Amino acid sequence: MYFKQFYLGCLAHASYLIGSDGEAAVIDPQRDVKQYLDEASAQGFKIKYVIETHLHADFVSGHRELAKRAGAEIVFGWKAGAQFPHRAAKDGDELQLGQLCLRVLETPGHTPESICVLVIENGAPVKVLTGDTLFIGDVGRPDLVGSKGYTPEQMAAMMYDSLHEKLMKLDDAVEVYPAHGAGSLCGKNMSKETSSTIGQQRRFNYALQPMTKEAFVKMMTADLPEAPAYFPKDAEINRTGAATLADATALAALNPEKIRALAEAGAVVLDVRDAEAFGAGHVPGSLNIGLGGQFASWAGMLIPIGAPIVIVADDSAQVEEAALRLARVGHETLRGFLHGGVLAWHEAGFDVAAVTQITVNELKDWMDEQRSFQLIDVRRPAEYAGCHAPGTVNAPLSHLESHLASFDSARPTAVICAGGYRSSAGASILERKGFKQIYNVIGGTGAWVNAGLATESESDTASCQK
Repeated sequence: MYFKQFYLGCLAHASYLIGSDGEAAVIDPQRDVKQYLDEASAQGFKIKYVIETHLHADFVSGHRELAKRAGAEIVFGWKAGAQFPHRAAKDGDELQLGQLCLRVLETPGHTPESICVLVIENGAPVKVLTGDTLFIGDVGRPDLVGSKGYTPEQMAAMMYDSLHEKLMKLDDAVEVYPAHGAGSLCGKNMSKETSSTIGQQRRFNYALQPMTKEAFVKMMTADLPEAPAYFPKDAEINRTGAATLADATALAALNPEKIRALAEAGAVVLDVRDAEAFGAGHVPGSLNIGLGGQFASWAGMLIPIGAPIVIVADDSAQVEEAALRLARVGHETLRGFLHGGVLAWHEAGFDVAAVTQITVNELKDWMDEQRSFQLIDVRRPAEYAGCHAPGTVNAPLSHLESHLASFDSARPTAVICAGGYRSSAGASILERKGFKQIYNVIGGTGAWVNAGLATESESDTASCQK
């Protein structure tokens, strides 16, 4: 058996290539499919199957493009309702792959159509690809878009049955390979590990400890983070099949005059540079989501799918990377990029905006002087509750715009997060909404704690540590 995991850190997404005797299958592919074709070719395999464990909501899959280029068959669980030619697999169906057998296990719970793929070698199960049913240290959320027509409680009850009647009946030695890891919003408490075994999960996974179905349902439906608005749109793209990546990422080089005209017509000017570069000078009104962080997820959350987008970057490599990562979450309405970057904008005679970057010690001095400023913490509520600088007000980045009525746009405003990435995005949103004196806190709450400055907590399990 040949087996390889492809892990995409910015989306915390894992996909797989399995091969035997010249035949291969790809499970849960990314949108950019060339890597699977190249790897299969290098190993002497022809891709026979492209298998999806469910209708992914957090990214757009390349299943149609991969199947077309490889001459492969697409396989979904029969409840997916995929709207293109595919094999609709049911529980117990088997796919022959060289000397391997891939057995489909129907495991509803994360979504109604969810399946797992059991890899059988020499008559014995050796691996199970669990999609978003079983993670390392967690299980899939029961409340996402694929669950149309079901309540989270109903889905959680299905998840309990799938885990205990299917996966937990496997031998402890069977290796577990999920579709996501830490950082994904498809679960609540995922490990940074990207593989495990059934035995390890039986012992250490909190969701697999002995409990009644009722207790499990109550636990799995409590304190669920909100699902991003782009999730249902991505799931529907996956149901119908996405366009080829080349079509989705073709971009035109635009001059400053054209960029300004598009912005005035409502296009989002997306600046993908880091916080320092953005703060030093940018196109007024642009949104800063740096490529250095979870760019694709934040772009999906902060920009409506279908909105026209123009990219501002340092160079062509950043433009290409941004276009690829935007396509991964369903952003295909890219109008082009600013040729020559911010320098070209400046040389065209247009105003350049800036956001002052301040250190935590400078911020503390402000607080000691009791200056009239407001401090916004844009982290998620649980992060804020665990540890925050005194005097901060929590307004999570994903909903920052809806909180702005609570703040005075005429007052100096500092924005803080965990490390300075989300706060730069937040500062750019404030600027777009008319705030005039904006400051981004370098290093965020992490730098504040490391400097030994006083903190507050609203949680019994405070996480303020150096």
